[in-house]
Amino acid sequence: MDLRDYQWEVIEPALEGKNIIIWLPTGTGKTRAAAYVCKRHLESQDKGKVAVLVNTVPLVDQHLKNEFSFLQNRFKITSISGDSSQKVFFSDVVKINDLIICTAQILQNALQSQEEEVHVELTDFSLLVIDECHHTHKESTYNKIMGNYLERKMKGQQNLPQIVGLTASLGTGGARSLEEAQEHILQICANLDAAKIMSSDKYKFYLNTHVPRPKKQYDVTEERTLDPFGGKIKEIMSQIHTYLDVPDLSTDFGSQIYEQRIMELQKEGAERFCRKTRTCALHLRKYNDALLINDTVRMTDAFKTLDEFYLLERAMKELQDPTEQYLVQIFDRNREHLLALARDSRYENPKLDKLQQVLQDQFQADTKSRGIVFVRTRQGAHSLCQWVQDNVHLQQQGLKAAVLTGAGYSNQTKHMTQQEQQDVIRIFRVGASNLLFSTSVAEEGLDIPECNIVVRYGLMTNEIAMVQARGRARAPNSICSVLAKANSKEVSRELLNEKLEVLMERAIERVQQMPLWEYSQTMVKLQREAVFGRKLRDVEREKQRQLHDPDSVRLYCINCSEAVCHGSDLRTVEKTHHININPNFSLYYRKSLDHVEIPRTFKDWKPGSSISCGKCGQAWGMEMIYRRVPLPMLAVRNFVMESPDGRRTYKQWSKVTFAIEEFDFVQYCETNPELNVDSL
Repeated sequence: MDLRDYQWEVIEPALEGKNIIIWLPTGTGKTRAAAYVCKRHLESQDKGKVAVLVNTVPLVDQHLKNEFSFLQNRFKITSISGDSSQKVFFSDVVKINDLIICTAQILQNALQSQEEEVHVELTDFSLLVIDECHHTHKESTYNKIMGNYLERKMKGQQNLPQIVGLTASLGTGGARSLEEAQEHILQICANLDAAKIMSSDKYKFYLNTHVPRPKKQYDVTEERTLDPFGGKIKEIMSQIHTYLDVPDLSTDFGSQIYEQRIMELQKEGAERFCRKTRTCALHLRKYNDALLINDTVRMTDAFKTLDEFYLLERAMKELQDPTEQYLVQIFDRNREHLLALARDSRYENPKLDKLQQVLQDQFQADTKSRGIVFVRTRQGAHSLCQWVQDNVHLQQQGLKAAVLTGAGYSNQTKHMTQQEQQDVIRIFRVGASNLLFSTSVAEEGLDIPECNIVVRYGLMTNEIAMVQARGRARAPNSICSVLAKANSKEVSRELLNEKLEVLMERAIERVQQMPLWEYSQTMVKLQREAVFGRKLRDVEREKQRQLHDPDSVRLYCINCSEAVCHGSDLRTVEKTHHININPNFSLYYRKSLDHVEIPRTFKDWKPGSSISCGKCGQAWGMEMIYRRVPLPMLAVRNFVMESPDGRRTYKQWSKVTFAIEEFDFVQYCETNPELNVDSL
């Protein structure tokens, strides 16, 4: 296996068994260098065991097929992700393989599991390679795994695995000064127990001259001179504010600030059992979404979002509530007018003209070009892809667009399966498509062919995302375009990111130059603080979960405020999914005809029908078919919880104020005689 001189330079301490962070630009072969470390590690240890951890599903098989494939001739290697059935026998997989490539969540689940066929210990591994290790902070899965490591280290455990982290950008953690940036870098080092941050010193000139760095350009557009479509939406929103009798926030319509305010109003309405307030806030948020889409892509895309929302409202809900009737009627009255305005090309989004110009300039100059356009949302990616397919000029230019988004579930747009992601990357690699519209999933680590152009389309992200996206433009004479409105927050943020990147580089240099004694003392201090801080947070969370007796907590439908169950009716499955085991609960909900599709396999269950409130049609969750028994699985955001301390809504089950027991299938069958147990 051939390595370049700078790769040999950065892995030297790792070959000696030290914990390090490898910090090299995107496209310089960090993963290849790490694969060589794994090779040497396995050759030198009789019972060596390596786990390569990644933070996205597509990277699992990619690493197996690419950089780590050369090891398969000598060692047993496998990959496991959320889609893999092997995860339910993770312990056995670890025993029979020398190197496992998996998502960090798979390992974390196995460390926490009580089941013998799943559970592993950190000490079962002799080396952990952590890809995109800048994510090892706060409540990330990487940091939970390393928190376990640090606790063991503080107790004096000796046989802990060696750690090798890989990153192109450690970021600044929101710092605005060199001292704060240095603190952030040191904290990441402490979290990873890194003895050093390794970057190329001897061969820095080679890296600067031989690693392609794209030319950056700002492609800015002016505001629309006229926007009657957006104006009509704002007019409808003002009418709803009048109906609701709350102050008109028209100056903020179409902004993230307005969205935050309206979400607070929606929460307040739910907790006060004020259906009028909650329902109006929900619809106002949809109109605000339409304004945000109107600012990003086509007017017809914004209209489609509203039209589909109201089609779903009619299909799912009884519409007997006066507020729901009013809101549906106001849309119906304005629908044709909105549609006509959305189709009027005179008022189209100027960003699209600019994007067309940027793409035409690139693909005219080089018909073999490839490009990625990074967008904020999945919806934006799909809308822009459709725009290219509908655009005669771009089709004549030979642009063949595809969409690449994340595999996580979204109630806004359809998520991609792991196989669909791999198919999109494959057709892009062979040239069957030459332009990807992607969310952040393509920023980090994916094996995407060298691009001639990368466009950051109306994005407001941090400096890490900027560096990662820019790193996709690896072809000679490539371009990185920042496309946004002139004098916008997006442009200001991008300019700030450029300064933060320089700040990060200076902070890393300072950390690298610290005297060894000072660095070591700082690591010990930060690690002790992290371990004790985590223990305190765990104690607080446990106190939070014990605040109320489950029987004293009632759950209400978030839409119609119907009381439907008590906290004591709830159980958890796999410590993650929350079900209601009270047989009478079925009286309160109705099932859809179609089954929910989730592109994953689960150990003891599969998805069933989606479920909704029997009274008002509000979505509640879905039925899980657990060993052939249907059980209602609830999404916490669809309920209001009332405890002796008042009413609250939650976004996560982990925040509720009462303990929820784990589901006992045998006990459930014994206490429900109507079940035909013999057939299960």
